[in-house]
Amino acid sequence: MNSEQMKAEPAVAAGPPPHPGDAPVESERDQISQNIEAVLDFYTREEKKMTRSQRMMERISRFVGQPAFLGIILIFVMLWILANVALRHYGRVEFDPEPYAWLQGIVGLSALLTTTVVLGKQNRLAKLEEQRAHLDLKVNLLTEQKAAKLIDLMEELRRDLPNVRDRHDSEAAALQQSMNPELVLAALDERSESDDLFKATEEDAENTGGQVGNA
Repeated sequence: MNSEQMKAEPAVAAGPPPHPGDAPVESERDQISQNIEAVLDFYTREEKKMTRSQRMMERISRFVGQPAFLGIILIFVMLWILANVALRHYGRVEFDPEPYAWLQGIVGLSALLTTTVVLGKQNRLAKLEEQRAHLDLKVNLLTEQKAAKLIDLMEELRRDLPNVRDRHDSEAAALQQSMNPELVLAALDERSESDDLFKATEEDAENTGGQVGNA
């Protein structure tokens, strides 16, 4: 390559050096995106598990939960009553005279169907909430295990450093022990049983006091 060609070629400007903090930021964004995608995938799988009847119940429940549905009910009841009053006023036979038995039956049936639809949706949401609670429990247990491991490593590092005075920390020694899920569940069961026993004792005491007062 001669000197003329070297002059004709433009000089390539070197880009700025990458900032040392850019890589952790990008890694954190990737982790956030993965977590969001995992949550969205979970809800997508749950939506795909729904049957056609469940989807129809979901649509009905969404419509029932709107304020317009209350207005439709009130307008229907008012028109029903006004129609019967108008027929009675003009000397015609009412199709549902007072106390409007047909109207009461229609309203009762509608309330039963609405309650069934709402309960169906609540059952599905309760299952999702139970799955999320199990996931939260697993994540909390894993976080507790990681925290215990970090405390263990910090204590080991403190013992190995020559310029740090070694001392016994009973609280750190207790925290570096990982939690046993079975013991936690057993403690919760014992607490619930003791609460039930305490409530039963209070009820017995109230009943005994009432009987003594009546005597």
